[in-house]
Amino acid sequence: MKYDFNKIIERKKTDSIKWNFNKNEFNAEDILPMWVADMDFPCPEPVAEAIKKRAEHTVFGYPIELDSCYEAVIEKVKRDYRWKIEKDWIVFCDGVVGGLYASVKAFAQKGEEVIIQEPVFHHFRSAIEDNNCYVKNNELSFDGENYTMNYEDLKNYFHDSKTLMGNHAKMMILSSPHNPVGRVWSKDELMKLGEICLENNCVIISDEIHCDVVFKRSQHTTFASISEEFANHSVTFIAPGKTFNISGLGEAVAIIPNKDMRDKFIAARGAVGSGNVFGKVALEAAYIDGEEYLLQLKEYLEDNLNYFINHIEKKIPKLKVIRPEGTFLVWVDMRELGLNNHELNEFLVKEAKVKFNDGAIFGRAGEGFQRINIGCPRIYIKEALIRLEMALRNRSLL
Repeated sequence: MKYDFNKIIERKKTDSIKWNFNKNEFNAEDILPMWVADMDFPCPEPVAEAIKKRAEHTVFGYPIELDSCYEAVIEKVKRDYRWKIEKDWIVFCDGVVGGLYASVKAFAQKGEEVIIQEPVFHHFRSAIEDNNCYVKNNELSFDGENYTMNYEDLKNYFHDSKTLMGNHAKMMILSSPHNPVGRVWSKDELMKLGEICLENNCVIISDEIHCDVVFKRSQHTTFASISEEFANHSVTFIAPGKTFNISGLGEAVAIIPNKDMRDKFIAARGAVGSGNVFGKVALEAAYIDGEEYLLQLKEYLEDNLNYFINHIEKKIPKLKVIRPEGTFLVWVDMRELGLNNHELNEFLVKEAKVKFNDGAIFGRAGEGFQRINIGCPRIYIKEALIRLEMALRNRSLL
């Protein structure tokens, strides 16, 4: 079927964090929200139909994962990422963030360091610190145009026999594709990273929740698919939530080939659930019958991206878009406006009447940047850019 991603769907009365935040936080309803990473599109029709059919049963007791749910994951990973996995490797979770918390608990001792690559999804840091561990920031290198991994910094860290906190980290959390900068790491980049970590007995926790939304010139490589050694020293997280806009159903998958690591993860997860009955139904339907939706979605998102970039280059040249290779999130450098981080956020909300993600939440390297969600009907993007342009003109900042 043909999906109409231009269609406006009212979300203000649906208990939406994205759309209700304005009223709760700013006591205003005229602010256009383009921040939290959910899209303003309906989910695929097969997913909606599967949920409706299950709802007709009217009994919603504790669910289990049926063989068909495992098979859907196995087939999806094989089809899309050329990685043959086994049923026993799969652990269902109620979300990737919960899985990250369980991973830190499982693979890092209290007081140890865990490596991340900022600017990065802020829950990486919270998962580490809330488990009484410390962040080691292997900050991405930025040349003003592109972000790359800083391998030398990582090597130097490992080569130091002692760190301030003791022995070097035994765990790293990888964002792949990277949120918020939009990099889709190449196989060569991942191999180089993996070899450094393996040499130093450091496991990789690979958050690949955005792996399905990759643009035409790029190709996602699942870290664990590169080699058996990588697979046996890693945990891979995937989920249908971002791809098919069903994050509210709370269903994710951890793929853990190493049995010892898998057992530790399950023990660390403890009594935390493995998702809900509707999440399981939705995951299965999305992974089996969501391909047509995904193809149309990526085409629409790439058109949104091109429109967004073209408008900024022509009308708001002081802003610099770091063109993403994947995700529906765009990382924008606003430092040339000359506003400090607080002033920038105040200006956007109070004068431009738009709500983006403050880049500083992703780490100090994000100060002066904003993360903007383009997973919405194009009219929202047009309106946001008009508001932004007018507010900048009113401030004589263009």
